[in-house]
Amino acid sequence: MDDVYKTIKTPSEETLFKDRNSKFFGYAFPVQTEDDIRESLDVLKKKHHSARHFCYAWQLGTERVRFRANDDGEPSNSAGMPIYGQIQSFDLTNVLIVSVRYFGGTKLGVGGLINAYRSSAKLAIEASKVIEKTIDEFFELKFGYDLMSKVMKIIKENQLQIVSQKMEQSCEMRIAVRKSEAVKIFQIFDAIYTLEIRQLEV
Repeated sequence: MDDVYKTIKTPSEETLFKDRNSKFFGYAFPVQTEDDIRESLDVLKKKHHSARHFCYAWQLGTERVRFRANDDGEPSNSAGMPIYGQIQSFDLTNVLIVSVRYFGGTKLGVGGLINAYRSSAKLAIEASKVIEKTIDEFFELKFGYDLMSKVMKIIKENQLQIVSQKMEQSCEMRIAVRKSEAVKIFQIFDAIYTLEIRQLEV
């Protein structure tokens, strides 16, 4: 199915991975925007104000994918990329994984760090509920009130999601349609005389 993606439903429980007295607290967050990411990181920085490193990776989007991996002062590619590797391994998007490290006095070396951050990220994802969502297209409908029952019948029969609606003499409705059904649904509504339909840019 090319119109389905995997993400997590809610923020994970806090997880803990230990190696030679260093502690790695792992977290997974569902995110939609870079603002969501910043807010989640701010929350963790207040919670763990004495921690040395806040290493993380995120991925956003379904068809146009953006991602970032951040080592936050650890040796290059020893933290952010191993975390990002777990996002890829679980095939997730719209997700932020953070591993907060408290240094335990013994250096782990690059290999030890890669293993620790990868393990921390894996634990955080495993503590989350992974869900599948459909990639949706969005349409705006404009029609007279006399077409309401006809429109609602199509919505019900095709299990479409109403995002917002304004019901007056003339009605406006925004609907979400799973991508693989979008052309079919557009044609059904487009065939109704006096109903206007247009695709919305997301």
